[in-house]
Amino acid sequence: MRASRRICSGNACRGALRIKSPLDLSKDMDIRRERKMRSFAMAGVLCTLFAGPGQAQDATVHIFEGSFEDAAFSVENAIIGKGLVIDYVSHVGDMLERTAADVGSDVQLFEEADIFVFCSAVISRQVMEADPMNIAHCPYGVFVADTGSEVMIGYRSYPPGPMQAVETLLSDIVQEALGSD
Repeated sequence: MRASRRICSGNACRGALRIKSPLDLSKDMDIRRERKMRSFAMAGVLCTLFAGPGQAQDATVHIFEGSFEDAAFSVENAIIGKGLVIDYVSHVGDMLERTAADVGSDVQLFEEADIFVFCSAVISRQVMEADPMNIAHCPYGVFVADTGSEVMIGYRSYPPGPMQAVETLLSDIVQEALGSD
């Protein structure tokens, strides 16, 4: 049996031990289990209400007049030109090609596709001071993709409000990469 400490309102029972019966322990476990189940149920309801349907986010896409290699080089230079450090280049096209057979597909989505992942300390701090939950949008990325018929440069769209500072940064980078800046 498990002992638990019980503190009464009077001095007479202060510090006295009360031995819980197996029935009391079972009731305590049932209460805890019920609370946990209610918490999980509430979390599920909240996720359903606020998450919305699973779908791709909107993206801003521009056609690049040139090769994939030239587009990737232009994006890399535009990011570095803003004083930013590229944390990682995700070779999404290679991954999709490499894993196609593993997932039962023979569809080639891209000839090549890369995502340049980076962050801006200044803008990230600005948007997260406005709303700490904007951390969900960090890091930022600009993609370059060759569909076989065209080369695209783009980035995901961000919600209205403080995140528009990020969208402006990404737009400036893409415009520079396109040679429009």
